Amino acid sequence: MRRYGKHTDEDDIRVRPSRRGTRPRTHTRPKHEDAAEGLVLTVDRGRLTCLVEGRTVTAMKARELGRKAVVVGDRVAVVGDLSGAKDTLARIVRVQERTSVLRRTADDNDPYERVIVANADQLAVVTALADPEPRPRLIDRCLVAAFDAGLEPLLVLTKSDLAPAGPLLETYAPLGVRYVVTNRDDFADGSGVEAVRELMRGQITVCVGHSGVGKTTLVNALVPERRRATGVVNAVTGRGRHTTTSALALPLPPSTIGEDGWVIDTPGVRSFGLNHIQLSRVIHAFPDLEAGAADCPRACSHNEPGCALDQWVAEGHADPARLHSLRRLLATRERREGD
Repeated sequence: MRRYGKHTDEDDIRVRPSRRGTRPRTHTRPKHEDAAEGLVLTVDRGRLTCLVEGRTVTAMKARELGRKAVVVGDRVAVVGDLSGAKDTLARIVRVQERTSVLRRTADDNDPYERVIVANADQLAVVTALADPEPRPRLIDRCLVAAFDAGLEPLLVLTKSDLAPAGPLLETYAPLGVRYVVTNRDDFADGSGVEAVRELMRGQITVCVGHSGVGKTTLVNALVPERRRATGVVNAVTGRGRHTTTSALALPLPPSTIGEDGWVIDTPGVRSFGLNHIQLSRVIHAFPDLEAGAADCPRACSHNEPGCALDQWVAEGHADPARLHSLRRLLATRERREGD
């Protein structure tokens, strides 16, 4: 037995070997050249369901991606167990460059933007004509977000059996936004839903709308084999069972001409903040007005004295109703959605 005292030397000290390797750390990341391509269908508590080589695969984000968010619609590179079998887990190692990003903030004072979906082609704004009443300011905000993201907007008006669509359509006629009008019988027997499906054919369409407007009921009619649960929401308070809690991408049934598409159902929104959006970009969706804005003062809000668009319209280059619509959209951040 060794005794440690004044005559102790290094031979008397036992040093526990380090468990760490002696190889120097490297920042070189693997290329994963054998990774398979996938499409993110839904995200749930850190687990991502992806479509990979015709199979649905559960995956998690690889550590090397850091804080980079992966959202529904992302095209990704996936490695690991791609069998799709129960209890298997693959890894997402790359996120491909996005063609579009639909974003929102919780409110207009929130500095943190939230990506709703990536790589969509069009935004379907679903609103009921009654029960609950339409919220034009929320529609305006969704349109601003669509124009900012470069998405083609589409108005889907539901419950036309309860109220006429004419007054609301008249408000948005100057924008030239495509629209389709449906009623509850269309959802019950499937008739008329084909008109909506045809407008989504060959596109990736994300559906947004506040709770109770029939958004998920519409998605169920479009993709009947993948029905999502629907709940009851109080039309006055907005409270109730909101059954769509995460975004989900679903493939549309192929048509007789072979074209298909995707529809993305999203949770109902009570607000659509625009703090992240540069409203100066909204005018790009108005090509008939954009040319006239070239003579505007620097940092012109397009709704102030000296705005060149007033003269542009007065000279007959654009419809006054179009300028009114642009200014209404640009002012939507300053107005509450319930106004």
